Amino acid sequence: MLSPFSKPKMSRHPIVKWAQRSDKLFITVELPDAKNVKQKLEPEGKFFFSATAGADNVPFEADLHLFDKIDVDESKSSVTSRSICYLVKKAEDKWWARLVKQEGKPPTFLKADWDKWVDEDEQDGAPGPDMDFGDIDFSQLNMGGGSGDFDADVPEGEDDSDTEEEIEEGNHGHSEPQAAATASTELETKA
Repeated sequence: MLSPFSKPKMSRHPIVKWAQRSDKLFITVELPDAKNVKQKLEPEGKFFFSATAGADNVPFEADLHLFDKIDVDESKSSVTSRSICYLVKKAEDKWWARLVKQEGKPPTFLKADWDKWVDEDEQDGAPGPDMDFGDIDFSQLNMGGGSGDFDADVPEGEDDSDTEEEIEEGNHGHSEPQAAATASTELETKA
């Protein structure tokens, strides 16, 4: 029996991250070491999650009314030691204005999953989590990540940097009009 001074255990909201494509949603519930995981998806867009976590078996719950209908049979979930990931198939291929039906400011526990996020106009051209770069050998692009030696084509012991004389020659080569103006000014002064 509960004493009048004890508080009933109230559920907390886990962090829920999401991203979308025109045909699916990525929903990730961040809850390390989740136990007693219960999940339910309903075609009209109901998303329910509950679990306990931590040494005290603290209850967590997320009960969302998604923006539109979903295809429950084509949706999948995966439970890992750090999170519960959902791939939710939308009933219609279209972009949603937001994750939940509720207008206004979204609940504080809902976050954009920037690792999976792609804007609507970039969906077809942008690489996503399943990036395929074909046969590109990035080591040949000299974009860093290697030894850090940008002068790899210069034989060891030779210095590829410009000498003071080369720099001076370069400065005179680029400032001919100024040199000519200085010479004409000197001639006017002598006359």
